[in-house]
Amino acid sequence: MSISGAPHGLTPQRSQRFYPPVPAKRGWADGIRIWWREIDKVLLGLIIALMVVGLVAAAAASPAGAAQAAKHGENLSDFHYLTRTALFQLAGLGGMLAVSFISRDDARRLAIVVAGVMLVLLVLVPIFGPVRNGARRWLEVGFSLQPSEFLKPAFAVTLAWILSWRLRDASLPVVGFATAALVVVAALLMLQPNLGDTILFAGIWFVLVLLAGVSVQRIGGLLGLGVAGLTLAYFFYDNARHRIDAFWGGGTAFDQVDLAQRTLMAGGWTGSGLWLGIRKMNLPEAHTDYIFSVIGEEFGLIACAALVLLYCAIVIRVLMRLVDEENLFALLAGAGLITGFGGQAFINMLVNLQLFPSKGMTLPLISYGGSSVLAVCFGLGLLLAITRRNPFLAKEGRGLRGLLDSKEERP
Repeated sequence: MSISGAPHGLTPQRSQRFYPPVPAKRGWADGIRIWWREIDKVLLGLIIALMVVGLVAAAAASPAGAAQAAKHGENLSDFHYLTRTALFQLAGLGGMLAVSFISRDDARRLAIVVAGVMLVLLVLVPIFGPVRNGARRWLEVGFSLQPSEFLKPAFAVTLAWILSWRLRDASLPVVGFATAALVVVAALLMLQPNLGDTILFAGIWFVLVLLAGVSVQRIGGLLGLGVAGLTLAYFFYDNARHRIDAFWGGGTAFDQVDLAQRTLMAGGWTGSGLWLGIRKMNLPEAHTDYIFSVIGEEFGLIACAALVLLYCAIVIRVLMRLVDEENLFALLAGAGLITGFGGQAFINMLVNLQLFPSKGMTLPLISYGGSSVLAVCFGLGLLLAITRRNPFLAKEGRGLRGLLDSKEERP
């Protein structure tokens, strides 16, 4: 050894390349401090606020859900759905925070694995799933699992990963790969049948393909394919035809959608008060698909408008976060996740307002449902992980604004 402590025959400068300093190990407290520094605190606060609103809505809708269950021979407590919603939300919140701690690359890997597993389960649903309301959408594995709910966020992230390959090799047919993935998922969903989720998956695909840089001509062609698909669904899918006909024809008096609108309007601007609603007791699926109408009856149209603004705030906050995002995968994944979340919310509310055909789609973090709550929390955990950003690092890219500008410059 030399006097400097370097191996024999090596200078101290050269020895440093062979013996780098060992980094200090970080404890759990350091990990929490880093997470808190990088996480979007405003987005996290908005999500928690929405979950609190969901608990209040569950308290309002739980007696109506128990009354509907009694008509089918089930004797449930008036607070059955409230207590279960609280448990699901507690588990979902824990899972969301756990997922938000992982790195962006680990979030991508986790989503791809979940997408693969849920795709396999989606194949099994039409074969082994029980029939509920004329459709097979669940698997009984000790509890009811709806694979399509967990596939939504995983599909968005996986699609973003596929489309981001264009940065490595512009000649790769990434749009073709993404379209093939959508076709497979759509075919499996229509076997259930589940037109509502098929439309939502198509919406996620369309937004990501649009952001990935498809020309205006190809966008027109894609829209044409979408219209053709809906036309085929109308003529060959009885459930879709009946719902669309009911939507355009106004339905019949006191059918499910009509009851939902009557319940929504019954409370006026300020509502009848918690547990004072009457119309909700005759409303099917009051604690799931039509919980927005229950909110309208008991808390009023002003509360409904506030809830709409809360969803808008979450969507806008994510878009603001993505505007200056320099990583294409993170940009596409965040856009796909918020498209699925926001799209599902607004479709549900439009159905309650009779502005969209009935789809059997839950209101995220508000409606009762184990698979729905846990899957939405999983997706939001991925969103929080992917949008984490070190505030001390300078922005090197042009983000969403730059991507849209570059598309305008593209011939």
